[in-house]
Amino acid sequence: MAILRVLFLLAVVCAAAHAKEKESAAAGEAASGPGGPFDVSKLGGKGDGKTDSTKAFDEAWAKACAGTGKQTILVPKGDYLTGPLNFTGPCKGDITIQLDGNLLGSTDLSLFKANWIEILRVDNLVITGKGKLDGQGPSVWSKNSCAKKYDCKILPNSLVLDFVNNGLISGITLVNPKFFHMNLYKCKDVTIKDVTITAPEDSPNTDGIHMGDSSKISIVGTTIGTGDDCISIGPGSEGINITGVTCGPGHGISVGSLGRYKDEKDVKDVTVKDCTLKKTTNGVRIKSYEDAASTLTASQFTYENIKMEDVANPIIIDMKYCPNKICTANGNSKVTIKDVTFKNITGTSSTPEAVSLLCSEKLPCSGVTMNDIKVEYKGTNNKTMAVCNNAKGTATGCLKELACF
Repeated sequence: MAILRVLFLLAVVCAAAHAKEKESAAAGEAASGPGGPFDVSKLGGKGDGKTDSTKAFDEAWAKACAGTGKQTILVPKGDYLTGPLNFTGPCKGDITIQLDGNLLGSTDLSLFKANWIEILRVDNLVITGKGKLDGQGPSVWSKNSCAKKYDCKILPNSLVLDFVNNGLISGITLVNPKFFHMNLYKCKDVTIKDVTITAPEDSPNTDGIHMGDSSKISIVGTTIGTGDDCISIGPGSEGINITGVTCGPGHGISVGSLGRYKDEKDVKDVTVKDCTLKKTTNGVRIKSYEDAASTLTASQFTYENIKMEDVANPIIIDMKYCPNKICTANGNSKVTIKDVTFKNITGTSSTPEAVSLLCSEKLPCSGVTMNDIKVEYKGTNNKTMAVCNNAKGTATGCLKELACF
């Protein structure tokens, strides 16, 4: 009987241990999910739009970044409030952030040292889904003083990629950032596809996608309506492809501003194709400071198959750009702009000047090619015209009013 009692107790202990192992495994699976995704809602995140879920996202990133192979962070449906999220690599594997729910950026500015979501030194990154990144900008836009002060305090950008190689951002929506929606710095081989970007027309400094010192960046099939540039291409950018983008409202698709800071690098090989601009304050624009602090060259630009719908300044090169009246009049331009092609650009202008080539007397624009430019002023109080200063090039098949050469 004693032996039977011992065997029975051993069986009970083993069964209890086995149950505990199963419970522990189930808990791990609950956090990881079937197939291994790290589900933020099972790591403490609450999709109620009120509870701070920052720790859950930090834990999900730490676990995914430490894993080898393909790792997924799952944001299920719901509204997840967070403070700053710093997702830093390098990681051991490839990471996908599956955004099915929405992220809300905290409105408490004291939490932020810099940006809201910053991804640093990560290779092979995917951010995809039908969810939103909502910066909740309207609550803090009144604190933006950049329209009045040259050296203003910069509010947090929503999504920042620094030193990211081989990335894909697809399907997601970005709304109402505190500052820029998206900023790329020192990135290479990044594609932004089928993304929607939205903020009010009067929202301050809410650039859609800004990039600098980056190469091989593609923006495809994306819709942007915002309060500043839909896309802005900063110094040091090379191999930029923008295709099938709809822009408006906003300030257009811009290269620059160039020359504001010392040691800026050249911009080259930019293609903007098959795009539509609607009621923007500029169309396709290249802008450089009149008293540029850097010596650099902007070259090899192609703008092709662009439709303008009631756009102010549809085609503009502005080498006398001077916001906030901070420049020295008749400053010495150090920016060279050359080899720019405008081809098959059609539609309507809300300003009589459908073409403005405002180049520098000391460094004229050169190699400007204008083919089939047919944009007409839609107003009745003036006629369609071009303003062409210090530009050299050729024009074929353009409206006669727009043939600068």
